[in-house]
Amino acid sequence: MSFDLVLFGGTGDLAWRKLLPALFQAFRHGTLPAGGRIIGVARDDLSNAQYRELIHSRFADVDLSKRPSPEEFDRFAAMLEFLRVDLSRPDDYQRLAASLRERGADTVVMYLATAPSLFTTVCEQLAASGLNTPHTRIVLEKPLGHDLASNRAINEAVRRAFTERQIFRIDHYLGKPSVQNLFALRFGNALFEPLWRRENIANIQITIAEDLGVEKRGAFYDQTGALRDMVQNHALQLVCALAMEPPINAHADAIRDEKLKVLRSLKAWTPETLGQHVVRGQYAAGKVQGEDVPGYRDEPGVNPQSTTETFVALRAEIANWRWAGVPFYIRTGKRLAGRDARIVVSFHPAPHAIYRSPSGEANRLVIHLQPKDGLELHLLAQGQELRQASKGAVPSLAPVHLDLDFDKRFGSERVGAYERLLLDVIDGRLNLFVRSDEQEEAWRWVEPILEHWRNDAAGPRPYAAGTWGPSAASALIARDNFCWNEEC
Repeated sequence: MSFDLVLFGGTGDLAWRKLLPALFQAFRHGTLPAGGRIIGVARDDLSNAQYRELIHSRFADVDLSKRPSPEEFDRFAAMLEFLRVDLSRPDDYQRLAASLRERGADTVVMYLATAPSLFTTVCEQLAASGLNTPHTRIVLEKPLGHDLASNRAINEAVRRAFTERQIFRIDHYLGKPSVQNLFALRFGNALFEPLWRRENIANIQITIAEDLGVEKRGAFYDQTGALRDMVQNHALQLVCALAMEPPINAHADAIRDEKLKVLRSLKAWTPETLGQHVVRGQYAAGKVQGEDVPGYRDEPGVNPQSTTETFVALRAEIANWRWAGVPFYIRTGKRLAGRDARIVVSFHPAPHAIYRSPSGEANRLVIHLQPKDGLELHLLAQGQELRQASKGAVPSLAPVHLDLDFDKRFGSERVGAYERLLLDVIDGRLNLFVRSDEQEEAWRWVEPILEHWRNDAAGPRPYAAGTWGPSAASALIARDNFCWNEEC
């Protein structure tokens, strides 16, 4: 199958940092279809040779194991071309159309690695130049808008040019091997399904923590914040994977229908819950791995008076028969105590105690997403006692756990998120992409939080870089007599 992948924003940060390295890995693994062409599109005045050299120089910034040898890059670079395009000029789209028609590839992928504010313009110009043919697919990067209204406007503009089955709204978290294993854990095994409900589960925690700051993305992040950047998409997609009903099959719409039901079942916010169940924070100066780091407001590109949140913790509930009353705690932030993404499913304790158990210990399933990829099942067991227990004494239990490390079991060089998703786009598989009604429901749920913050003069709570966020996040979960996993 021949394909042309047109990379709008072909000289931008996302292109050289994520997309082109992912395409190279697919090329190295032999999974990128032969006869492909990758066309970088941007306003820069570059020849094909200059573009290839630019991309080659950027590979020095990727992990050593993922860098190409000179021979590998020469073979990969034969697929790379560059076309100078001003996204506002119709004539430039006509030149692109002529190049694509001349080759006549089976599939054409338009990847919009640009600011979302340009999505409408690009789609209108693609349609006007006849580039929205039935064999064309369009990929949209997040954030898709900054609120519900802007999200709807973008989706409506894109749908005027393309059908829903041609639109691939990418959330790279859904391409992570660890998230794929979350679906496999639930729907490929019979072990947990009978337990996966309110009668057995006390609470579920989702943590997506970064020890890095905003790096060179200060100006972008200051207009976005943690709620839009992480909660509205990545975290809520994880909630869907955890809480959805088993789909009738593995087809895209069957999966996405079940995810949509979860989003529609999220309990609506009230003035009381907005005040008690949502915490926002902003990192101040501190130490990370022994190094002094600046506060958020001192980062390049950030407004010195910024009230943008770099941390969010919240309590959500799903109002349906399976999950009613089970709190879902979501926590994400920058400059935290470590880089760690995990899900902790805490089960209720045994209903009648015939053993002595350590205080606060219960069965837990820990699903590691990054940097480790694996599962831990925490149990209680009776060890060998070193002394004879007195007659009638109640035996004691101690915590033990089973640890399955997927990197050790399957190898650490598994298919990465962007590599998997790019191959799915080329093959036309929509399973791991987000449908427009999913996005709208997610925005509808987070919008009251944004509105509440706009009217809250207190602003975000400060927390020292290198910690787990403001103390209010611990108080949030303590109200239910629970604690975050690292605090228990």
